[in-house]
Amino acid sequence: MLPNFSYERPGSVDEALEQSSSEGAVLHAGGTDLLGCLRDGVFSAEKVVSLSGLDDLRGIRSSGGGLRIGALTTLTEIATHDAIAERYGALSQAAASAASPQLRNQGTVGGNICQRPRCWYFRGDFDCLRKGGDRCYAIAGENQFHCIFGGSGCYIVHPSDTAPALQALGASVRIASRSRSRTVPMEEFFILPSDDISRENVLEPGELVTEIELPRVASGTRSVYRKVRDRGAWDFALAGLAAVVRMSGDRVDEASLVLSGVAPKPWRAAEAEAALTGNRLDAATIEQVANASVAGAQPMPHNGYKVDLVRGLVMETLQSLA
Repeated sequence: MLPNFSYERPGSVDEALEQSSSEGAVLHAGGTDLLGCLRDGVFSAEKVVSLSGLDDLRGIRSSGGGLRIGALTTLTEIATHDAIAERYGALSQAAASAASPQLRNQGTVGGNICQRPRCWYFRGDFDCLRKGGDRCYAIAGENQFHCIFGGSGCYIVHPSDTAPALQALGASVRIASRSRSRTVPMEEFFILPSDDISRENVLEPGELVTEIELPRVASGTRSVYRKVRDRGAWDFALAGLAAVVRMSGDRVDEASLVLSGVAPKPWRAAEAEAALTGNRLDAATIEQVANASVAGAQPMPHNGYKVDLVRGLVMETLQSLA
């Protein structure tokens, strides 16, 4: 059951920032995650500030050779946009793989990158560490879907599909508040439990994601997003990979490999990138990169399968790019 709250529908970004700065206020974009969090008691709200009337936060526009995507742009709009599909294939594929068609029609890119963890202990009736308790119940519990990288006290995985694609493509996040605006590289937008156990990103109270900035795509760049899940639709990633490579002939000049479904934030596979950069995209290199992609993995008792899953996913993805 949803708690009682007031509902505000501001007519401008400035008005939304003013209303959302009050204590107990939360922002409502597509609502596909917010309403579930309120219903499950993940957090409470005295006021819900709807962004639905803010057309300034919608749409996809060219900018300096790249693109600017409003935070209220739906996942369906991103998945079906010709320029994104042609130049930023990983993002188009990531948006198309998220949730179900109904949720993609409603869910926004801003909401997708800011959604809360799907851990059943966090969402359930458990006073877990992330909610202010004294333990992570996944450590001794059912942890088959939890992280193999970056866990520290809390072992969630970040649920977004678009976030790893945006990070691999070098995107930045534009953030506004009543007193300032700032631009944060996507790689610096997310934080680990060791940095702050209570949140997943750098947003401060009263701040709002207004748009995503994608840089110009260099010549010879190829990108793809692949996702492994229990079912062919609806499910979150057991593991996923956003791969962006810049090629000269059959040689990789630059590579960005970001994993999803395996860490509390989109996880950059830095050792795998180093093994790939400067080499030909052949079978020997691909095997070396796949092994490097799981370096440092620390599986829990029930999610060791993710190590092999990531290794195989990296091999298949790079073979498709080759």
